[in-house]
Amino acid sequence: MPDVGEGLTEAEILKWYVKPGDTVTDGQVVCEVETAKAAVELPIPFDGIVHELRFPEGETVDVGTVIISVDTGQGEAEEAPAAAAAPAQAADAPVQDVAAEPEQKRQPVLVGYGVAVSSTKRRPRKQAAVPAQGAAGAIQAELNGHAPAAVPAAVPAEPVAPAALTASAAGFAPTEARPLAKPPVRKLAKNLGVDLAGITPTGPQGTITREDVQNAVAPAAPAAPAVPAAPVAPAAVRTAPAAAATSTAPLETRVPIKGVRKATAAAMVASAFTAPHVTEFVTFDITRTMRLVQELKTDPAFTGLKVGPLLLVAKALLVAIRRNPEINAAWDEANQEIVHKGYVNLGIAAATPRGLIVPNIKDAQAKTLPELAASLGDLVATAREGKTSPADMQGGTVTITNVGVFGIDTGTPILNPGESAILAFGAVKDMPWVHKGKVKPRQVTTLALSFDHRLVDGELGSKVLADVAAVLEYPKRLMTWA
Repeated sequence: MPDVGEGLTEAEILKWYVKPGDTVTDGQVVCEVETAKAAVELPIPFDGIVHELRFPEGETVDVGTVIISVDTGQGEAEEAPAAAAAPAQAADAPVQDVAAEPEQKRQPVLVGYGVAVSSTKRRPRKQAAVPAQGAAGAIQAELNGHAPAAVPAAVPAEPVAPAALTASAAGFAPTEARPLAKPPVRKLAKNLGVDLAGITPTGPQGTITREDVQNAVAPAAPAAPAVPAAPVAPAAVRTAPAAAATSTAPLETRVPIKGVRKATAAAMVASAFTAPHVTEFVTFDITRTMRLVQELKTDPAFTGLKVGPLLLVAKALLVAIRRNPEINAAWDEANQEIVHKGYVNLGIAAATPRGLIVPNIKDAQAKTLPELAASLGDLVATAREGKTSPADMQGGTVTITNVGVFGIDTGTPILNPGESAILAFGAVKDMPWVHKGKVKPRQVTTLALSFDHRLVDGELGSKVLADVAAVLEYPKRLMTWA
């Protein structure tokens, strides 16, 4: 598992595109993984045949862990990794005749990460107790044809369990005190209150899998309450089917916090309790801008581009930032400095199936309106497909969140970490409005601007918000203020 982002330590395998036995070539995409920032497709750097997929879909894997092995057919060059892996496999597997099966070959795999010799070697476990050692040693000695050693007198004369005899006869070491399971499986068992010692493992080399833990608690969930022996009243009989149906439905569903959702939660908590937020609102007549949107849709310069009110809201914000450049800044806590920026990386909050992400348009201040429309369309389409790269979500300066598409009037948005302001664009609705001295039906909306009060005082924030509303109320100011 490579590090597909800056400082990421784990990723979830979303989908495998290959299976054991498939032929792969250098650069071929073999799987899709989700990090805390985005979904990324991983290529394979080898030519060969897929030998093994180490983890199933949905498993979270640490960076540096081997997730796939490929037989490259390099002959003698593969014997060394296979020989290094043999002792570790023998520690957890039954003793078998070496000549009975051909030796499996293993090859270092995937983006510079190889099969480390020491990573698969288990540390010898301490024996449970001296009496257990004596009993197991006597049984093993009998199987090997030797006279058993004298057992200390302190050992109680208890019969050996049939399971222990079977395990020893098959060549297994004495039962370990701690069941074999990976850390995510142990955490799942702890959350569900399942004792791993009572689970029969089905995984490779006797390991307990996630399915084993879930199966251990599955039978207990749908258990219906016992039917009372006393006669049931007619009314109770009529309501019994509904009660039974309700009892079988789960009252709670637990979803692991991971991937984009985990990163978003951490970022929002850090932002909310680090930057002092101030939010201001303005409601205004946006009728002229909505008419301009309809005109631009038929303009040849926008052929093939998606034109909507969000495009002109973005342009209006860029004009307001140019008139009030002090708002385009960042707070450097380590150096106790305010960093003013001469570029605007305009973030657009996008709701995706995996959670909220905020990719940004680099150097948005230098783009023409058609260029801004093209960048905005590409950004939204890529985000909805889950293909946004980590680089596209870094370095933002200000953000727009369009809550109006959900029919919401406005809100108090939380700053994207490291940014100075975020603008919420509410729903556009027909409302009675005073226009040229008369009450007429007009298209009205509300904007909300949240800003970091360490960087932006009330006067500066009010000027920026008023300028955005002024441009959208009279779009000709896109030219006169440019």
